[in-house]
Amino acid sequence: MRSSRWHAHGNLYVVHEGEGGGVDASGTDGVLEVLRVDGDDITIGILNTDGSRAEMSGNGTRIAAAWLMARTGSSLARVHVGPRTVEVRRTPDGLYESDLGEVSVGARETVAGIELTPVSVGNPHAVVLGDPDEIGRIGPLLETHPRFPERTNVQVARVERPGVVTARVWERGVGETSASGTSAVAVAAATHGEGEVLVRFPGGDLRVRLADGRAWLTGPAEPVDENSPSSHEGSTPS
Repeated sequence: MRSSRWHAHGNLYVVHEGEGGGVDASGTDGVLEVLRVDGDDITIGILNTDGSRAEMSGNGTRIAAAWLMARTGSSLARVHVGPRTVEVRRTPDGLYESDLGEVSVGARETVAGIELTPVSVGNPHAVVLGDPDEIGRIGPLLETHPRFPERTNVQVARVERPGVVTARVWERGVGETSASGTSAVAVAAATHGEGEVLVRFPGGDLRVRLADGRAWLTGPAEPVDENSPSSHEGSTPS
């Protein structure tokens, strides 16, 4: 079965056609299992580098959509992962906008002496306001805390000004990553609630739009293998 490597702001995944339990994911942030393709629809599973499964990934679903669009020539893809369907459209500037669906923001609470806001984007997040450089200390502490029996993704974020947030992320089952799509949504929802928010990660910026309890995420997705077709190769925007 074929595999290729794709990234979104340095968030690197192996896209594997079939179940990915035996795939070499060293040096990546996980494996996207392509379980079924039917026209513009693709069903995937998501494996973290430690072998655990993720319910959702904003960058991962965007990569899967770009991978499919490279083959169909379409500018639309529907990515099915678990109970969620993420509709992704390629924008005129070559980025990808994903409708990630419902976002739930909980009340602020204190865990291990750290004030955080729990957020669900189909997967769990703990957003901490503070110095993003503290992610190496705060991330592993909260990820495995008993408050989160299934573990959690952790973000440490600083609001630079209205609509702009700088953040670093500690991904559950992976460690620190250069960027994260659902983390961008979680940070935007915890700090702004609604509207347009630019979230700046070490790997690059992601745009989040929040309205009526739903989130849309816009960012890049690109192949890194020479034998991977470009996300624009042979495509005709529709």
